Amino acid sequence: MISPIIYTQLLQKRLIQDRSFLVQVLALTFCFTIIHAQIPDGYYDSTDGLEGDVLRLALHNIIDNHQVHSYTSLFTHFESTDMKPDGTVWDMYSDVPGGTPPYVYHYGGADQCGNYGGESDCFNREHSWPQSWFNSNSPMKTDLFHVYPTDGYVNGQRGSYPYGDVNTPLWTSQNGSMRGTSGTPGYSGIVFEPIDEYKGDLARTYFYMSTRYYTEDAGWDTNDMVDGADLLPWAVDLLMAWHSADPVSQKELDRNEAVYQIQTNRNPFIDHPEWVACIWDGGCVLIMGDLNQDTAVDVLDIVIMVDIVLSGPATEYQLSTGDLNSDSIIDVLDIVILVGMILSTP
Repeated sequence: MISPIIYTQLLQKRLIQDRSFLVQVLALTFCFTIIHAQIPDGYYDSTDGLEGDVLRLALHNIIDNHQVHSYTSLFTHFESTDMKPDGTVWDMYSDVPGGTPPYVYHYGGADQCGNYGGESDCFNREHSWPQSWFNSNSPMKTDLFHVYPTDGYVNGQRGSYPYGDVNTPLWTSQNGSMRGTSGTPGYSGIVFEPIDEYKGDLARTYFYMSTRYYTEDAGWDTNDMVDGADLLPWAVDLLMAWHSADPVSQKELDRNEAVYQIQTNRNPFIDHPEWVACIWDGGCVLIMGDLNQDTAVDVLDIVIMVDIVLSGPATEYQLSTGDLNSDSIIDVLDIVILVGMILSTP
């Protein structure tokens, strides 16, 4: 193992070369540590080194048997999971990120449906994975990871149509969500397309549902988008594209934590977006220095490596990607090498 004196000298050399980068690293390390710490220690330990359906099953076993709540309680839970900073309902079917929504709803009053005759009348509970696909059974009916508060009329326009990219709109909501004929390769029927800013949210919702209810989908519907809990090939391609184009947002991170407090399970594809490719795109890609499997080598990997050096032990995957000097251990020399890799990245 490298001596502390040599380690200190190497770090001092790096700091002299680029002090501004150090400030950024320290700031980002603090931020990423907070985000990383929200995942309970050991929560995903059983997934180490897995990919494909083996990983999907391991994740299923982790997030299975969540705490089930009543259907009427969802409106109350929405106040924790889907409230904007200004106190209004976070409705993905009416919201205009960075702009002014055409209308807003408030919790705890007359805005909750009820009857509606048109858009902006009231909000209700949208099952993004339609209830008819799982026969309105429990626990799927009240699983907050796929039930969202949305405008009742837009919810009705979406109906049970698959999500997809619209080629020819037949109806458009006030925020630009559309129902129309599909332009997605592999499917030419009617689809519903949310705005771009929420496509990733809904894609990760579907990857969650396909994993949470993997092997528990007896009697579920087979239709144009799914076969039970399994996504059809065209749907996988579509949702992977949405997932890549619209990365995990702070909204999703916060919602994941809120639902975890209510249901005691998590959406693994918000915690680890890279697992989408591990399961549905042919397997994980091994990148040296990428200890958290997010396909990037950055300060979060430094946080993980420091934690391993201080507390240990490393998982099999962390050792395979973090042992940068090939001495069969993760130590301070690997930290130095990792910092150098990040500093030298354009």
